[in-house]
Amino acid sequence: MEHKIRALVCNAGKRIVKTGLASGTWGNVSARIDENTMLITPSGRDYSDIESEDIVLVDIHTLKAIGELAPSSETPMHAAIYKYRPEINGIIHTHPQYGCTVAAARKEVPPILDDMAQLIGPGLKVADYAHPGSDKMVEGVLGAIKNRNACLLANHGAVCIGRTLDEAFTVNIILEKSCKAYIDSFAIGKAVPFSYEEAAALHKMYMETYSLLDQKQKQRLAGITQTGVK
Repeated sequence: MEHKIRALVCNAGKRIVKTGLASGTWGNVSARIDENTMLITPSGRDYSDIESEDIVLVDIHTLKAIGELAPSSETPMHAAIYKYRPEINGIIHTHPQYGCTVAAARKEVPPILDDMAQLIGPGLKVADYAHPGSDKMVEGVLGAIKNRNACLLANHGAVCIGRTLDEAFTVNIILEKSCKAYIDSFAIGKAVPFSYEEAAALHKMYMETYSLLDQKQKQRLAGITQTGVK
């Protein structure tokens, strides 16, 4: 199973570059193996050059890495999310153009699109700026993703999470679309958001009904075992 997850993480890294969500060595991707371990992209390696064997195995609790390559500097953030959100199995951190514009302005994006509300939740929050990999960054992200599947990082980028890596990638696409719509809406007035209650209901519907996956489907789509996950 581990070699399949390595391939998924490696391919996701190449995919975010091809779709313009990140470039070069920027951003990072991880996937949970079980409640104790995860696989994450290595530090300082261009996604176009990495192979499955370059993906780093890391203990979620101790942050100890196995192998010669160093894991991403933002490994503490990934590990903390997996501990905080046991239903999450895939995390993708990117630097998308419109997401970064909004993050640089430190503006929260209200729930202005139905697919945004469904996949992300009741709006995009912005975690305070913090040095990558720092405890402050981890604390800010955990607060900003509460009841949500994504957040923006002030002056930095975006973090998107999902029950599978495919879902986390889709959340990335919707985040970038939503940030563009938010920026563009000011050219014709201002976007009119859903109420918090309506957006929360749409997110709940998506998470619990529309996108409901049984355990076998989750394992087939993500290649991630649910063993040990609460």
